[in-house]
Amino acid sequence: MRDFSYLRANSFEEASSAAAMPATMLLAGGTTLIDLAKCGVTNPERLVDITHLDGFDAVTVDAEGASIGALAKMSRVAADPSILENFPAVSEALWQAASAQIRNMATIGGNLLQRTRCAYFRDPASFPACNKRVPGSGCSAMEGVNRGHAVLGTSQACIATYPGDLAAALVAFDAIVHLGGRKVAIDDFFLLPGATPHQEHAIQPGEMITAITIPASVAARHSTYLKVRDRQSYEFAAASAAVGIELEADRETIRDIRIGLGGVATKPWRARAVENALRGKVLEPDIVKSASRLAVEGAIAHGGNHYKIELAPRVVERAILKSGALA
Repeated sequence: MRDFSYLRANSFEEASSAAAMPATMLLAGGTTLIDLAKCGVTNPERLVDITHLDGFDAVTVDAEGASIGALAKMSRVAADPSILENFPAVSEALWQAASAQIRNMATIGGNLLQRTRCAYFRDPASFPACNKRVPGSGCSAMEGVNRGHAVLGTSQACIATYPGDLAAALVAFDAIVHLGGRKVAIDDFFLLPGATPHQEHAIQPGEMITAITIPASVAARHSTYLKVRDRQSYEFAAASAAVGIELEADRETIRDIRIGLGGVATKPWRARAVENALRGKVLEPDIVKSASRLAVEGAIAHGGNHYKIELAPRVVERAILKSGALA
């Protein structure tokens, strides 16, 4: 790790101004930053400490929805009674992410900005070819060990999976990312790799996440997060689904359904084809099973990750039936 300068920001304006400088990174929980610095992926010239900014860790829920400050800790948001009541999938996604120690340190804003866990991206000494790290250098994962890589939203330049849990739930319920003077729908905040996989977020120099808002909805109140992984704890998703359902008065017909996928795509993935296929349909296992297959419409496997094309629809199906039982 090379030497760097350190600045403790005392206001949003000071932090924003400093963040606009080249080779600058913001420091909040630091859990991702330390990892990336240790493995040589990032070497900032200066760190801007934003942990002392007032008012950026508030969590409020009212009739309009939830507002979650970017500096709120993951564990605090997960345990908030109003989040548990109105957005259970958000709480469950946070509880199933990382270890208790990391959840107590990591912030919501930092969680959204975490980088991929692709081993080729995180080992520059052994694998210099990585388009996320060095644009135009190639993608070592294409012909490498890619069991954990994405099958949706991929390109010829990158198949790295977005690793987070929270974002799948936020995408399902149309969250908004606040960037100071600008707001971005969360589905637009995360960028597809295309030919520029090094550009992962719709955030400009000098901008920082200040808050995330989630509109209130009946579907969000009747939601769940299902995560399938190789081991029960401290593991990233092989496939996951955040699902919320609103039923008609007959308690059988689906009025509204929201589905966000994790672990299978290059960004948090909204399964709109499944949603469209199920709205107005009766919540029955056979109907749900058939519609869930649409979750991997357009999926492309690269050898070791082919199983995800079979796994993801099953996870979606299970999550829908579980959420339906709560509605």
